[in-house]
Amino acid sequence: MTLEVDGREVKITNPDRVVFPQTGHTKRDLIAYYQTVAEGALRGVADRPVILKRFVHGADQAAFFQKRAPAKRPAWVDVVELSYPSGRTADEVVIRDLAHLLWTVNLGCVDLNPHPVRADDLDHPDELRIDLDPVPGIGWDQIVRVALVARDVLEEHGLAAWPKTSGSRGFHVYARIEPRWPFRDVRRAAEAVAREVERRAPGIATSRWWKEEREGVFLDFNQNARDRTVASAYSVRPTGLVSAPLRWDEAEGCDPEAFTLVTMPDRYGEAGDPWAGMDEEEGSLDGLLELADGQEPRPAPPKGTGRRTPTMPVIEIARAETKDEAMAGFERWKDRHPGVAERLQPADVLVDSMRGRSSTWTRIRVNLQHVPEGERPAQEPLEVDYDPWRGR
Repeated sequence: MTLEVDGREVKITNPDRVVFPQTGHTKRDLIAYYQTVAEGALRGVADRPVILKRFVHGADQAAFFQKRAPAKRPAWVDVVELSYPSGRTADEVVIRDLAHLLWTVNLGCVDLNPHPVRADDLDHPDELRIDLDPVPGIGWDQIVRVALVARDVLEEHGLAAWPKTSGSRGFHVYARIEPRWPFRDVRRAAEAVAREVERRAPGIATSRWWKEEREGVFLDFNQNARDRTVASAYSVRPTGLVSAPLRWDEAEGCDPEAFTLVTMPDRYGEAGDPWAGMDEEEGSLDGLLELADGQEPRPAPPKGTGRRTPTMPVIEIARAETKDEAMAGFERWKDRHPGVAERLQPADVLVDSMRGRSSTWTRIRVNLQHVPEGERPAQEPLEVDYDPWRGR
């Protein structure tokens, strides 16, 4: 199947291949979806380099992450060289138009994962991203309450706040900013937002870096680091849900599971894009950086080296190539420690999706804070001990 898009030919291979086995939707359906919401989807990715998150075996299987653009690509596919904190570089695809977008979807990209910079200025982000990540057991109402506080903090410091569902359990709040500040300042401004929201909404919001110390909704300011990407507006997630831009007046009463590959085109056609005016709302970081300067210093998040003294009684259960393998190991551990398992709260089970060389792997840890000290099991050999770096 070949499409004529933006004056270019985009070849769609295997258009009838099922991408979403649970619903039967195909690559053809996914292509048609992105054609329908093209203007809104491009607002989130246009002129930005993207990491290719490829579900080559369907959305129900693990994706692999590809920073470098494929060597075999049409001559019109644009790339730009990005530098990473590791010192490595990669020529990444830049989505310029709908033809580029559909070409990436044909590679197996279900959702779109752009960097917060434009290709003509890779050192100065033009958007600030607040990723609200609820701990297990937290409901939608609390997530929205925290999002509304984040909106207030942003607006009080001179920035327009734009909300969207994540397409998963969380929530995103974006702000367009003038591309004048380096990554470190954008991240510092985002951390200032997170800390101020935590101060205003104690008990329901947290900016604590260590996962076992979190309560409520974590405001993940580190999504503003140079090497991070976030699923963009109108991205279809592996579940078939969509990362849906919202109006603030509908956020509290909406059902995030109502925004899907099937329902979003009708919503888009009837109501348009709630983020249509976003690019006209660039703001300054001066207010947030002033807020950051006035906050008490605290220990910096980890940089990938060394170890800290733990503040919670956490033990590790499994490291596995897939989440299913990790969860099976956790079930075996619970069978051996039934009394301990009964005392665990939802937030005590720490399930981390970790980035490996080109794909994710899963780590499971348990916080024993609700287990009496004398009944806490010691660290044991891991139920599954996968090494994501083996053979590197």
